[in-house]
Amino acid sequence: MAKIILTGDRPTGRLHIGHYVGSLKHRVQLQNSGRFDQIFIMIADAQALTDNWDNPEKIRQNVLEVALDYLSVGIDPEKTTILVQSMIPELTELTFYYMNLVTLSRLERNPTVKSEIQMRNFETSIPVGFLTYPISQTADITAFNATTVPAGEDQSPMVEQAREIVRKFNSLYGETLTEPEIMLPDNKASMRLPGTDGKAKMSKSLGNCIYLSDTEEDVKKKVMSMYTDPNHIKVSDPGQIEGNTVFTYLDAFCKDEYFAEYLPDYQNLDELKEHYRRGGLGDVKVKKFLNKVLQEELAPIRARRREFEKDIPYVYEVLKKGTEKAEETAAQTLLRVKRAMKINYFEDEALIRSQVEKYQK
Repeated sequence: MAKIILTGDRPTGRLHIGHYVGSLKHRVQLQNSGRFDQIFIMIADAQALTDNWDNPEKIRQNVLEVALDYLSVGIDPEKTTILVQSMIPELTELTFYYMNLVTLSRLERNPTVKSEIQMRNFETSIPVGFLTYPISQTADITAFNATTVPAGEDQSPMVEQAREIVRKFNSLYGETLTEPEIMLPDNKASMRLPGTDGKAKMSKSLGNCIYLSDTEEDVKKKVMSMYTDPNHIKVSDPGQIEGNTVFTYLDAFCKDEYFAEYLPDYQNLDELKEHYRRGGLGDVKVKKFLNKVLQEELAPIRARRREFEKDIPYVYEVLKKGTEKAEETAAQTLLRVKRAMKINYFEDEALIRSQVEKYQK
């Protein structure tokens, strides 16, 4: 069986360094590993509209932003198929058929859906499209025969529900769909990067993001205002590492070689942490080091983005070609599904012959 990846993002804003350490960097590694036969990365604009139905222009503008971020981090359209969800109508039709395989109560029990509904204050008025997102995601996964879905721990219930739907379909109609497996991040420090204010989630609405497209000055300002240990008031005070956003970011981005270049008093991050814990190390010094680390990581990404920004028609052509290629695969899957469900009336010659014989008697 071919090994195929499907992953993606909702285009509700530019991508930030939380996306980078949590998924984008890993996607590039997977792309270049040679371990997979195909990789599909979806810009999930249709799904984003389920809670942005009143502001489609926001989604429209950010499709390009996300595409630029993909290309700037090293997603290669020669190796990876980048596609736009809404441009593949087969996904909508598959979603419609899968709806019959799931109960409303099962959707409402999905932990990810429950938390998302609460976060968006949808408790009293849930858009149907939003509630049925697990079904739509199953259509996305199965349309491209994905065997592997790289995702965070919070998405495990979604992938598990997709597996349930696949098993239900195959048990009813015969082995047709591929049952996917989730691929969780292997770097615990990078599973969920907090916001610069120390809040658990990095979010555009909270204003606590460092974007991949931020300027050098923007990054510096955000780092120098970053949340640390509130009890570390004087340089001499012992500091706490746990819950300290600066050190969480260093865990995610720092390499030993950065010390030799930017902070030669220490050999590695463990030594820096130990000094901070016992006191005598100020937050400003640590923040300045983190700024150097982030600038080192983001500089080549910014440079590539500037080059792609010079040729926007090329970026749209990448999306168009990737979407057309993806639709070919989705159309083949839809055909298999309709044959399995026996709703392929016009191509089913045996059905037509049987009806002819029935009415000619």
